Amino acid sequence: MKPSTRRFLRRWISFGAVMLALAVLGANRWVINSTDAYVFKDWALLPFNEVGVVLGTSKYMQSGKPSPEFRWRVTAAADLYRNGKVKHLIVSGANPDETYNEPRHMYRELVAQGVPESAITMDFAGFRTFDSVIRAKAVFGLDRFTIVTQKYHSYRAVFIGRKMDLNVVAYLAPATSDGGPGNRHPVREIFARMKAVLDIFLLRTEPRFLGDPHPIQLAPEAEPA
Repeated sequence: MKPSTRRFLRRWISFGAVMLALAVLGANRWVINSTDAYVFKDWALLPFNEVGVVLGTSKYMQSGKPSPEFRWRVTAAADLYRNGKVKHLIVSGANPDETYNEPRHMYRELVAQGVPESAITMDFAGFRTFDSVIRAKAVFGLDRFTIVTQKYHSYRAVFIGRKMDLNVVAYLAPATSDGGPGNRHPVREIFARMKAVLDIFLLRTEPRFLGDPHPIQLAPEAEPA
């Protein structure tokens, strides 16, 4: 290869890398800036929604230790139910085989924390955040709901919902064992935000599985004695 050709290729590779970095940075700023007003840390300020969607995560870390993110998401969801901020919870996550079942684990933990079984619906096809949010509308018939997850994750989840014309907000669960918020911009999440923009505006992505509609049936409120 001629020296001039190598120089030409290096310049274009460098240019491409810079443009990719700018695109990722721009997508992240868009996702965060357009959703920050819909993300709540204080449950007292959180708008009421009849249904909350708890986004799935593994109960255990790769080390085998219990995941603080899982524990805090479930605890945050139970708190919202006890404080009257939601009437019903959808636990949405992956269920690829008999050994891994995010919705089932969340369901059991919520029941252990006092949430009635009748107030919980399991969504076994929440393979991705995109799937969980879209299925809340397409399968469970929701136009508005509260997302329960950690801060870094909340921006992308709310962005997907808002860009799909859903009235969604997010309630933030702690991320670390000591109750801290965790890293706001994990590397994986930075690229996941870019992917969310592509899914919605370029790729026209559909959930992996939809199935038949199953609208949420809320239990009627008890009449005063």
